[in-house]
Amino acid sequence: MRTGLYPGTFDPITLGHIDIIRRACALLDRLVIGVAINRDKGPLFSLEERVAMVEEECAGLAAETGCEIVVHPFENLLIDCAHDVGARVIVRGLRAVADFEYEYQMVGMNRALDSSIETVFLMAEARYQAIASKLVKEIARLGGDVSNFVTPGVLARLEGRFGAPAPARGAKARD
Repeated sequence: MRTGLYPGTFDPITLGHIDIIRRACALLDRLVIGVAINRDKGPLFSLEERVAMVEEECAGLAAETGCEIVVHPFENLLIDCAHDVGARVIVRGLRAVADFEYEYQMVGMNRALDSSIETVFLMAEARYQAIASKLVKEIARLGGDVSNFVTPGVLARLEGRFGAPAPARGAKARD
């Protein structure tokens, strides 16, 4: 069984993440989505909320792709998490050259820790390359519309935190 680990904070999970998950499932039999605790990033959503969002958004993907999808919170080294879940492959999504430089350093460190675990990079689809969780949160916080970047379920959670977006410029108020 080919098992891969797709790690991230998923704060929140975006359409870009879901694209990478769907495409990773085409390559693997089992995909573990590692939700990193990472207190240093100061997440908007709690670990429990992020795990729930990822589980909700991936529920249909498992049936659609035939890949087993497991959500696994972790706070240890990525290589140790890979060992814990039996992953031989780490899946990483790339959006731009800046992502590659950071990921290149991570691959070097991870290979120094365990050279038997490979890292596979999947380029985000062009329509998702600009999407970053950090930017989605900032736009939502400032009252912008993020419905093109997240699923309706995630949008509802963001609106629960920040309120609904302001009407678009030039839009007429409804009675």
